[in-house]
Amino acid sequence: MSILIKNGRVITAAEDYVADIFIEGETISAIGKNLPIQADTVIDASGKLVFPGGIDPHVHLSMPFMGTFSSDTYETGTRAALFGGTTTVIDFVLQKQGYSLKEALADWNSRARGTAVGDYSFHMAVTDFTDESKSEIKDMVENEGITSFKTFMAYKGALMINDSQMVGLMQEVKKQGGMVTVHATNGDMIDYLIAKHRSEGKLSPLYHYLSQPEVTEAEASCRFTDLADYTGCPGYIVHMTCEGALNGVRNATRRNQKVFAETCIQYLILDASLYEQNFEGAKWVMSPPLREKKDQQALWAGINQGLVQVVATDHCPFMWEQKLMGKDDFSKIPNGHPAIENRMELLYSEGVNKGKITLNKYVEVACTNPAKIFGMFPKKGTIGIGSDADIVIFDPNEKHTLSAKTHHMNVDYSGYEGWELTGKVKTVLLRGTVAIDDNKCLIDKGFGQFIKRNKVSNKI
Repeated sequence: MSILIKNGRVITAAEDYVADIFIEGETISAIGKNLPIQADTVIDASGKLVFPGGIDPHVHLSMPFMGTFSSDTYETGTRAALFGGTTTVIDFVLQKQGYSLKEALADWNSRARGTAVGDYSFHMAVTDFTDESKSEIKDMVENEGITSFKTFMAYKGALMINDSQMVGLMQEVKKQGGMVTVHATNGDMIDYLIAKHRSEGKLSPLYHYLSQPEVTEAEASCRFTDLADYTGCPGYIVHMTCEGALNGVRNATRRNQKVFAETCIQYLILDASLYEQNFEGAKWVMSPPLREKKDQQALWAGINQGLVQVVATDHCPFMWEQKLMGKDDFSKIPNGHPAIENRMELLYSEGVNKGKITLNKYVEVACTNPAKIFGMFPKKGTIGIGSDADIVIFDPNEKHTLSAKTHHMNVDYSGYEGWELTGKVKTVLLRGTVAIDDNKCLIDKGFGQFIKRNKVSNKI
């Protein structure tokens, strides 16, 4: 099966040109002006932008949390991602305390294999760093193609590891050619503030935000960068939200250290005033919480300064009925926000269309950098000869409105209800197959493949 995409404006992290793209099988075979090639299918992309498929390296599908599960499965979540131009996601395998990494991986494989519509990979979240789990790191990197290891500096008693475990993990991961990623917030301080607010009868969603002030994230981010510097381990801070944490990364550059930082689309465009809407604010209860407008400005600047390399989602949706578990106590609201389908269009409309970032920077932070950082480039994340034909054809001028009535995520509300956007995904190819066209999904569950990743580098 061959496909010829004609006359599109091709955008990569470094290039911007009009050309044809010829696809044979799953990969790109030729790129050029007016290619004299016959193909089984011809797609006219005149007047459209042509991007590499988006990569969202921070999602949680069918994730157990607070006695329930996130509402998007691998089928519904990766399908919704495709509708929004994201062709590959990286989810988090969560090790249970007392269990091995191998057992955790088997659990997540049972959810994803045969059900994913889009391509996917895994990070391994290490929540119980013991001699046994240390011995499994090499196998994860060498044989399973899982090269990033998530740590939590919060959620004590469930997910959190202490600093001594962090150092031990970093040393082993560095030795095996992997990377340590971190949820960087000060769990002890947050737990103290949660208990304080609850004892004072302050139970609305606003106090979720007030229990996680900026200092809790800034302190933990700085501490993580110090530990990564000491061990020499490549480090990556997930879902960065605030100026204080960004300054920790900025300061690390002064000692010639490279720490990767990811923010999420919500932190660039939403702010903490949403928590003042009584219980409606539960729609945006996530950790870390939304911040202030000055933090949005800092993060946009951080993207343009090269300090923030990735825009992800931390997609972790819950039905409104699940959010109601915390109607009388903010600390019982399942943490998470639906955005896997909206990321690429929101980032274009709010970023490129409003002049905050360039088209090349857009592709860099949404597609190319995630592929490079997490060992998938150039198979994923770019439009190049030999790369997977993961391609998005995008109308930069079409206006449309986001709504729970029309989105494909398995959640009954939208964090962006009524937002009018400029720019819409029209056609999506996944490994050379048309997956989305005319707002229809043309591939079935099970089409998605697990992507084994290469060893990582702290240089991109």
